[in-house]
Amino acid sequence: MAPLLEIRGLHAYYGKSHVLHGVDLAVGPGEIVSLLGRNGVGRSTTIKAAMGQVDAQGSVCFKGEEILGLKAFEIAHKGLGYVPESREVFPTLTVEQNLLLGEKKGRRSRWSRADMYRLFPRLEERRHTPAGVLSGGEQQMLTLCRTMMGDPDLVMVDEPTEGLAPRIVDMVAQFLLALQARGISVLLVEQKLAIAMEISQRVYVMGRGAIVFEGTPAQLRADAVARREWLEV
Repeated sequence: MAPLLEIRGLHAYYGKSHVLHGVDLAVGPGEIVSLLGRNGVGRSTTIKAAMGQVDAQGSVCFKGEEILGLKAFEIAHKGLGYVPESREVFPTLTVEQNLLLGEKKGRRSRWSRADMYRLFPRLEERRHTPAGVLSGGEQQMLTLCRTMMGDPDLVMVDEPTEGLAPRIVDMVAQFLLALQARGISVLLVEQKLAIAMEISQRVYVMGRGAIVFEGTPAQLRADAVARREWLEV
């Protein structure tokens, strides 16, 4: 089956700094794929480049169409979602208003606000609360849900469990599995190895701006050398 997202020979730059060195990866339909590695190796830059937010060269194909060079809003309209690590909410708007802003005009979504509230009941309790006063975990829930209101076919999620309590981490993992159950693909950048290995079908490991391992979670568990060299502190 053809990949939904296929990245080939991706190079990316911050000014004169060469950050990505020929990254290759793919995500299939309905698949959860995790991108692992230590901080600073280029994981977040990879998905930012795919989303048109970083100067890049190479190829990024989504649903068989080259999207590298398009603007971020054009990429989003093609069905590629992105949840940044920074949890970007509209702080003066309520939870409900934030969700409404995630909807695409004139497009019927597979997701409703009722779906979001069912997956994260805490958001329904806080639906009339300004997003700026939510806890970090609640803001993460809201950012994930607002992205899904736009009905993406694939969502790239950057460090969604960073700084969250274990109970909220488990809720985020279940949310990602709920997306997969509806046929939505996920490319997950994650620092917590246990969560990534539990919910992913395949994993990539990055080191020094390139992919240094590709395989299943079982294969990574069996490869002590790769884990020691590229993941363990």
